[in-house]
Amino acid sequence: MPETPPEPQDASERDVTSERDAAPDARTTVGVPAEPPTGDSTAHPAPTDLAGRKALLEVDNVTLRFGGVVALDQVNFNLYEGEILGLIGPNGAGKTTCFNAMTGVYAPTSGEIRFQGKKLSGRARYKITQLGIARTFQNIRLFPEMTALENVMVGADAHHKTSVPSALLRLPRYWQEERSGRERSHELLDFVGIRRHGEAARNLSYGEQRRLEIARALATSPALLCLDEPAAGFNPAEKDSLLQLIRDIRGTGVTVLLIEHDMRLVMGVTDRIVVLEFGKKIAEGSPAEVRDNPKVIAAYLGVPADAA
Repeated sequence: MPETPPEPQDASERDVTSERDAAPDARTTVGVPAEPPTGDSTAHPAPTDLAGRKALLEVDNVTLRFGGVVALDQVNFNLYEGEILGLIGPNGAGKTTCFNAMTGVYAPTSGEIRFQGKKLSGRARYKITQLGIARTFQNIRLFPEMTALENVMVGADAHHKTSVPSALLRLPRYWQEERSGRERSHELLDFVGIRRHGEAARNLSYGEQRRLEIARALATSPALLCLDEPAAGFNPAEKDSLLQLIRDIRGTGVTVLLIEHDMRLVMGVTDRIVVLEFGKKIAEGSPAEVRDNPKVIAAYLGVPADAA
């Protein structure tokens, strides 16, 4: 891998819910989370659902303000192990802001976010990644001059334990982790359907670049994968392929939280859906329940709920 990677592509701004403060090193945050520190005073017993599954992620009465703008207003929901949960809402509803609060970009003004029973507030972003949360972004963030393989290996570095002196001296542990990371990266590129492992990221198609971001996120071995509008710009065939990929990711044991505007994809792949509007949760339930909810219909059609 290059010693000094080039700067990642710039991402455009959207609104207060954008990812403008996301990590500049383009490292996203997917598989086996790192072992938590012993004696963690922030541990909290995780609740379970009716099926007995533990809550992997708890968003507990979270409010987030930017000056006079309330981006999240007392938002509550749980995400359970092995679940695919959709987070939807009109533009500006607070979806990406919620992702940013989970991954350490923003700190909630009030309320708590817990992952595997541990509070996330105050943790550095790389620590949250090591706990087991990975994410992708609305706008593609890759190292364009690096190969597809090298981009994924950046994610694999998240759990490497080689010290700087060991890396500089090329000691056996360095080579062992380098070899393991390279093999894992090849496997992940095959898993997401990218065949040109040695191609520069900028030469890949738009759809391949989207999949490359997912592979890089998976390389961090998370328990929770957060996908922010992964189908943006896709044609119908690419969306069908993405839907199957999300199912395959869940099949590996990774829990998925999905922000997406394509309702056909959301309804086809999620187990439950949470709906936000103007930073407030207005509905939660199965895809069928959410689809028929008058408040959700009103939010998307722009009519009063009692008229929907």
